[in-house]
Order: sequence, then structure tokens, then C-alpha cells
Amino acid sequence: MDFLTTFLIAIGLAMDVFAVSLGIGTIQGNHTPRSIFRLSFHFGLFQGLMTFLGWLAGSSIASLISSFDHWIAAGLLAFVSFRMIRSGIDPKAEVYHSDPSRGSMLVMLSVATSIDALAVGISFAMLAVNILSSSLTIGLVSSTLSLIGLGLGHRLGTMFGKRMEILGGLILLFIGVRILVSHLFFQ
Repeated sequence: MDFLTTFLIAIGLAMDVFAVSLGIGTIQGNHTPRSIFRLSFHFGLFQGLMTFLGWLAGSSIASLISSFDHWIAAGLLAFVSFRMIRSGIDPKAEVYHSDPSRGSMLVMLSVATSIDALAVGISFAMLAVNILSSSLTIGLVSSTLSLIGLGLGHRLGTMFGKRMEILGGLILLFIGVRILVSHLFFQ
């Protein structure tokens, strides 16, 4: 598989990361360089690592995961999106009681956005793919698009305030529904 194909796959996989980062960026709060780094690093790490793990597992694990992976991703994204929408509607509500770049929220978001990368890794096991360079490319593209999404979301959140939290929540909800629909009706 050539680099251009791998790069285009990486961009496709990173769209969920970009959307989640955009939503997180809209939240009015303290976006320190450290929290921005943690988010983009973990999103890239999980994307690259899940691709590699999918490649390792090959087709043997595909049947175990494919029956419920979409439910996990949709559920995690719905949980986060409802919190964001509630925060956008209620001026006193907070989406995150703590920094979303730490702890269980960071892990939930990282897993939810990288489950598709696991499936891509499984398909890479069937092809003659250099998995190390492919996983690295996918991870770097995801980290980069996460940084772009966080920065753009922060600017939009500063300009439009709480309304952007509602939009960010709706985007995450749409991604969760898209994952469910694509797995339930088109596979």
C-alpha cells in the first residue's frame, strides 16, 4: 500500500477525532498547552495503537468485536454529547467537572474515536502493509487534526459562547448515530 493511500485512510479515521476536538475546544474553560498536548497525544496514540492492535489480532478477533464495537463507540459519544448539550442549554451546568484531558473522560473519548482504527488494522492484516509506518502515519495525522480541531473550536467557542457547546454536542451525537447506522444497516 502506498503512502498516499495510507494518508487518505488516516485522514478518514481522524475525522471523528477532529470533530470531538472541535467540540472540546468550544467549551469555555482553561485550555492550557499541557491539556491540549494530552488530548492530541492520546487521540493520536489510541488511533495508531488500535490500528496496530487490529493488525496483530488479524481476522481472529473481528467476529468478537464487530458484534458490539459500534454500540460502545455510540454509547460513549452519546454520553459526552448529552453532557455538552446540557451544558450549552443550562448556563450554570458544566460539561466536565474536571479537565477533559485527564482520567476516564480522556480514555472514553480516545476509545470511542479509535474503534474504527481497530477495524482498519484488521483489514491491514489481510494486505501487504507496513504496519509500523501505517500506524505511525495514522497516529500523527490524528494528533495533528486534533490540534487543529481544538484550536478552531476554541476560537468558535470564544466568539459564540455556550451555543457552540450545543453544536459540539450535536456533532458528537451525529457521529455516534452515524457509527450505529453504518454498522447496523450497511454491513
